[in-house]
Amino acid sequence: MEKGRLIKGIGGFYYVDVMGEIYECKARGIFRQHNITPLVGDQVIISVTDEAKKMGVVEKVLERRTQLIRPAVANVDQAIIVFAVTQPEPNISLLDRFLILAESEDLDIIICLNKIDLVEKEVYETIVNMYTSAGYKVVLTSYKDNDSILNLRRMLLEKTSVFAGPSGVGKSTLLNKVDPRLKLKTGVISQKTARGKHTTRHAELIAIERESWVVDTPGFSALNVDFIDEGELSFYFPEFLPCLEECKFASCYHMDEPKCGVKKGLKEGKVSEQRYSSYLQLIQEIRNSRRF
Repeated sequence: MEKGRLIKGIGGFYYVDVMGEIYECKARGIFRQHNITPLVGDQVIISVTDEAKKMGVVEKVLERRTQLIRPAVANVDQAIIVFAVTQPEPNISLLDRFLILAESEDLDIIICLNKIDLVEKEVYETIVNMYTSAGYKVVLTSYKDNDSILNLRRMLLEKTSVFAGPSGVGKSTLLNKVDPRLKLKTGVISQKTARGKHTTRHAELIAIERESWVVDTPGFSALNVDFIDEGELSFYFPEFLPCLEECKFASCYHMDEPKCGVKKGLKEGKVSEQRYSSYLQLIQEIRNSRRF
């Protein structure tokens, strides 16, 4: 038996890294019986069936520290949420959804605003201020700026980081700059839709250094957060937290209730209009999903 890390799963085959050696494995049927799906990032125990051909069987999935739903990856330490400042234009609502997914798994979060070389600083300054005020770490990157790439690389060392974001924002390009050995496929923006084309088809765990892993994931244009209870949603907006104790009602949804601390924070500029609007949109979606 060998312990390894699942780095990729395609067509019923699981590729497991054991001390730098990659084994192509099938999973035991018992996983299906117990409704367990091995995930990229899983620590697993495998039995080797053919050492020469590097083939084996996944015998056991070890307990997960964290598990993201979409992208479906396990045992991640931090989320690098990549959005472009242009080409494609940033979708703040989608960014907030990615943040909530990462917050729900208690991951460290870094917002990476990419392609800053294509626009003036004033274009993305509002976004930077909004999210730094909310308590998030924001980094600015361009594949043309080596200092920004080195800064990003330092943040990845000795951690497992998931790179997530829409298609076309430059996730694979950034990773290729972080580690030129990767040679990940990159794409272009569709002129018709102004959206990125999917170049990463499957989530894959990639080693950039010993004990330093990154997960390159397919781009997403939509994300559901309806698995979150509407009463818990406000806890995933960090800037709301200092305001909650001022709410008159413990069950306040920060909508029409009197003496709401979050709405007070909104008036005082502690909560941004855009983030509050995003919260209202999301809570309505969660409520609508409960009706069906």
